[in-house]
Amino acid sequence: MENTDILIAGGGLAGLTAAARLAGTGADVTLVDPAGPTEEGGTADLRTTALLQPAIDTLDRAGAWAGMERVSAPLHCMRLIDAGGRQRIARETADFRADEISAKPFGQNVENTEIRRALEARLEAQGATRRQAAATGSFLRGARRVVRLSDGQQIAARLVIAADGRDSALRKAAGLSAHRWSYGQKALVFAVTHSAPHEGISTEIHSTGGPCTLVPMPDHEGSPSSSVVWMVPGPRAAQLAALDDPGLGTALTAETMGLYGPLTLIGGRAVWPIISQIAPKLTAPRLALVAEAVHVIPPIGAQGLNMSLRDVEVLTGLIETAEDPGAERVLRSYQSRRFPDIAARVAGVDMLNRAARAEWQPVRDLRRLGLKAIHEVQPIRQMAMRLGLGV
Repeated sequence: MENTDILIAGGGLAGLTAAARLAGTGADVTLVDPAGPTEEGGTADLRTTALLQPAIDTLDRAGAWAGMERVSAPLHCMRLIDAGGRQRIARETADFRADEISAKPFGQNVENTEIRRALEARLEAQGATRRQAAATGSFLRGARRVVRLSDGQQIAARLVIAADGRDSALRKAAGLSAHRWSYGQKALVFAVTHSAPHEGISTEIHSTGGPCTLVPMPDHEGSPSSSVVWMVPGPRAAQLAALDDPGLGTALTAETMGLYGPLTLIGGRAVWPIISQIAPKLTAPRLALVAEAVHVIPPIGAQGLNMSLRDVEVLTGLIETAEDPGAERVLRSYQSRRFPDIAARVAGVDMLNRAARAEWQPVRDLRRLGLKAIHEVQPIRQMAMRLGLGV
């Protein structure tokens, strides 16, 4: 049986960040990941992530931000447009500008493949221990938790961090529950070029069925480019996914009311089911849950991975000041510091998604009035921006 101080299960972006962040503190860290390191020329992740400033700070402390900064696009403004109603017009437009509250942009939009590449390079430079296997279960043995791996091996750690996704095997093995619900929506994810420059503005359009968001990307072959997350009811998602690239570009141009000019697809596309999930208890003896093992939300307001990296940062800060990374005091503090924020954000995004997909006219009118009220009162507008950033 192998031994380590901290075992991290899961090689997604949150697991990789946790490994790099904790290895940087001098801890003995082992990362177990069924996929293993990304192969050169492997399938690209079609998604991007809008990394908000607190998440960038975490990646910088992990030593990985410099490796992705050069391929990122700054987010200077979040533009919300209410386009509900019978006609496809912008009934209300609200700009939330970063320079009202900070000298820095809200964050930077980066392709997930670039985030992964930078984190893997950092782990390689740190000489981190990495095993290509899945964590299938665990049990307590004295002052350690022993993790069973899919290759038949076992590793004992003073702390196990479960970053193994929404169907976390370690969460289930520890008897920790999670509440999950669906919206009957799916998200089409792809990238486009357009004639009008995005000027660092992330545009989120609310009509019916769900929001459609265009997030700035670096120019593609000399043309302005944006990543797209278009949330629609499941049947419409199937219809849109069946269109060829020109047809989908035409449909999206109509959905965005021509704000960016004609939209042309680049690269591939993917369709993702939209759910929410929350685990009320984040810990068990010698075990801490992070990222999607705890929370899953619709892609609204750039909260998903940013919440996950906030989990990593809070847990790392507690571990740095503790003699024993898996001590009960550490885990108790992690639960009390993270769960209220997680619960509030899951509930908030759930409410926003339900409002964004509403078809009943009175609800759409209330949505418009709410957006107008938040935007027009400066203290409320600035408070909303700070809450969104998590600062």
